[in-house]
Amino acid sequence: MVACKYSETSSFQTFEADHPDFRYSGRVDKEDAEEVILIGAASFVEIAFTGDSIQVLLKKLNPKGVHNYVVLELDGEYLGRRRLDSDTIQSISIVASRSEETHMLKVMKATEAANGNIAFGGVKALEIKPLSPAPDRAIEFIGNSITCGMGVDYEEIPCGSGEWYDQHNAYMAYGPQIAEAFNARYILSCVSGIGVYRNWNSNPGEDAVMPDVYENLYLDTNDDKPMTFDFQPQLVSIALGTNDFSAADGEKERQPFDSTQFISRYIDFVKLIYEKYPDTQVVLITSPMVSGENGTTFLNSLKAVQDHFKFESPDTKPIAVYNFESIEPHGCGYHPDKNDQQQMADQLIPFYKEVMGW
Repeated sequence: MVACKYSETSSFQTFEADHPDFRYSGRVDKEDAEEVILIGAASFVEIAFTGDSIQVLLKKLNPKGVHNYVVLELDGEYLGRRRLDSDTIQSISIVASRSEETHMLKVMKATEAANGNIAFGGVKALEIKPLSPAPDRAIEFIGNSITCGMGVDYEEIPCGSGEWYDQHNAYMAYGPQIAEAFNARYILSCVSGIGVYRNWNSNPGEDAVMPDVYENLYLDTNDDKPMTFDFQPQLVSIALGTNDFSAADGEKERQPFDSTQFISRYIDFVKLIYEKYPDTQVVLITSPMVSGENGTTFLNSLKAVQDHFKFESPDTKPIAVYNFESIEPHGCGYHPDKNDQQQMADQLIPFYKEVMGW
């Protein structure tokens, strides 16, 4: 490692958010060329720059008094989360610790769509360079709080303190880890508490579920901003069901789990996936947070969805189903922490490798 000095900031140029050499990934809104909005968990922008430092221009778009988080990665090294408190553009200075001629910066949203948005206003640097071509492989991870990385990062803010999303860190979730292992582009489409036919603390029809919000860019019920689906993944990994099986908060009257409704809505959702990605490989996975009798019912329900397409849609690639080996979650709110997320990734990588032939 080589310690470097700051470049003379007087020599910096400002590069706007619509610079052609910036590459965006995930659910992002690029309608405003001056400020590109990072929406979904693990949405990010990649930048190649020269010199030994760079300034990133960011602001949070949350309501007044509500903060947000980004993750910074430089030359493949995780630099941690940064809290954003200002609703006006602020500059974050980053200094390289390596002597490469060109440095690679990734600015990622650590939180999810429901936590508000982050505006990226570009950077100040000596020079921006073109990026290497993006990988050919592409994966979409669809899920709930586990996929979003909720409760995973509690070293700075312990579980039970701060806001409910203060331990969010999508960078540490299983999806980005798997994508890195396969050198694949990826997108996370995830919402904490969401289910297939009912959510964590609701009965069917009371709240929007994943099939209701998936087609909307902001993963909400506002269809004024539809997802374009330009991203065409070869693999779509769906991890939904934890909240459908949840016992909720123990106070709200909750109807018993209805496997018929669950399977029916799941089938309809997979049909929607095939409408968007006709040639994709769909994988359905269970949850490390559902076990025992519910775990058995969960797995059998996914197999019923698998069988439906085997007989009704023989032209599609056979759906694969993965059942997690036991993982005891150690994160906040009985969620996986970063080590548990790594275990999830370690279990899924060989399975996906077999399914995809990667």
